[in-house]
Amino acid sequence: MSIVDTPERRQLRELTRAFVTREVLPHLADWERAGEVPRELHATAAKIGLLGIGFPESVGGSGGDLLDSIVVTEEIIRSGGSSGLIAALFTHGIALPHMVAAAGGQSGGLLRGRLGGGQLRGDDDLVDRYVRPTLAGTMIGALAITEPDGGSDVAAIRTTARRDGDHYVVNGSKTYITSGVRADFVTTAVCTDVPGSGELSLLVIDKGTPGFTVGRRLEKLGWHCSDTAELSFVDVRVPVTNRIGEENTGFLAIMQHFAAERLSLATQAYATAQRCVELATRWCRDRATFGRPLASRQLIRHRLAEMHTRTEAARAYVHEVAARVAAGEPVVTEVAMAKNVAVAACDQVVDQALQLHGGFGYLRDAEVERHYRDARILGIGGGTTEIMNEIIAKGMGL
Repeated sequence: MSIVDTPERRQLRELTRAFVTREVLPHLADWERAGEVPRELHATAAKIGLLGIGFPESVGGSGGDLLDSIVVTEEIIRSGGSSGLIAALFTHGIALPHMVAAAGGQSGGLLRGRLGGGQLRGDDDLVDRYVRPTLAGTMIGALAITEPDGGSDVAAIRTTARRDGDHYVVNGSKTYITSGVRADFVTTAVCTDVPGSGELSLLVIDKGTPGFTVGRRLEKLGWHCSDTAELSFVDVRVPVTNRIGEENTGFLAIMQHFAAERLSLATQAYATAQRCVELATRWCRDRATFGRPLASRQLIRHRLAEMHTRTEAARAYVHEVAARVAAGEPVVTEVAMAKNVAVAACDQVVDQALQLHGGFGYLRDAEVERHYRDARILGIGGGTTEIMNEIIAKGMGL
């Protein structure tokens, strides 16, 4: 039995599957063409409790832990959704945790398997202004870390925040920001010392603040229903009260919350592979060539068997690592390995699944075509495969 297979999580799967069937599948193709999902979808997901999964009830969430979030992510994709939909609808999963952890006095909230844990202590103003409305589906948040010339080097961030009385004056730019077009606020990594020094802080910057400009919507290979933007900050005045945690603690906060983001991407990878195995198996049973179903041929059966094996192995390992993270173990190396294992399985499986679909798999009407495009970002987002390998090598003492 899977470690995430409990009666409560089976009910959560059923709820998620019903949501996708009713609210997503009839419209997903239109959202792909529109380049975004409607704001109303956030409110609908919040109303039934899906949007707040993994966030404590003390901040307006639905409770649950990292494993519950994994169940929702997996089931959305296996029910016919996509990783692009996950990125669009659950961007708050990377925009809010730093605020929740800081308000709760637990900077390592996600490493303990629960966002923020326990009851809030101290100033919960940011929670009231941003976290609760977002989990209620009335606001959308984004996380802005990556810069045009920075890539995966978080310590090299050059967007500056200079203290001026009760405000910071922010200058710089960000790129590849998921939900950057629709977001009402952006949790932004800024340098509060010499640019490139690694002395970072996190500021919440409201859309509409003078000097804050949302640039062009970026067109992408995949994740078409998830909007992505460039952001520009020119002498943007941000109240000091919008700082998350203490000054110059942003780098640690970012690093601590990478674990959950990477496990989410790993989940999206093996879940996409699972869905593609199911689609390919169904296609090969129904599709006949030269008077026989494709699945009647040993070559096809063995290919499907190999795809299924790789997927199940990746799924089991991601679940094991996620359980260790939820239990509070500092498994940074294992998280990196889980992401790489799942992404590698996904890359191979979606490629084979499209090949088995033949010419139909190359058409936009084929679900497998969307998964093929969407899968390519999973080895880039949240830290590239190469960065994960550096983390793994470090864990080996190299």
